[in-house]
Amino acid sequence: MTDPEHVRLDSLEPDDLDGHSIDELADYLDAGMQPADPSIDDSPACQNALAAIVRLRQSSLGSLEAAAEQEAPADESWVSGVLANISLEARAGRDVPLRPAAPTERPVMTEGAIRSLVRSAGDGVSDALIARCTLEGDVTELGAPVRVVVEIAVRAGATIRTVASEVRETVAAVLADQTDLVVDSVDVVVRDLVPRTDDEPADDRPADDGTSHGSDDEEAGA
Repeated sequence: MTDPEHVRLDSLEPDDLDGHSIDELADYLDAGMQPADPSIDDSPACQNALAAIVRLRQSSLGSLEAAAEQEAPADESWVSGVLANISLEARAGRDVPLRPAAPTERPVMTEGAIRSLVRSAGDGVSDALIARCTLEGDVTELGAPVRVVVEIAVRAGATIRTVASEVRETVAAVLADQTDLVVDSVDVVVRDLVPRTDDEPADDRPADDGTSHGSDDEEAGA
């Protein structure tokens, strides 16, 4: 089977990563980030993408190997999809204003930085992997209501509603702490179930109805 670290994504060559592609960043990681490339090391977009690729590799490799051991066809399309979203989300996007400490200040945080913040926070939740994050609303206006939509994959055997709730709470807390967004809601949508590796214990909490019946359109309500 194909190692997810080497999934080719030639269709994703972006201008969003300061001239680099996801494949180039993956190769840079494989080389131990040596020799140093300042165009990558000094690029916030590339650094956000590199961090997300590392988390994806850690989460997906064992799952795909587990699927192979079970003699089930491993669906790697979700890996490619997540990498595509990492590429798109890493771009700077819109400037999101922060509350100024003085009348003469105009502090901002890029939309890409906020999406990377959401992705990092969500990936830190046990049994969750962030597939996509979008910010809906006029984020360029301080105080305007914003809806955050987070699409996730959940490890098989975990309680889907519990994982979704933990992602929602974690993302909401991080955004409240590190941005000045007025978050109207954080909506978590479960898009995939990924196999659990043999050395990962299943969630011993009671499973809800969606644990083994998640669909591409299943949404955990805000």
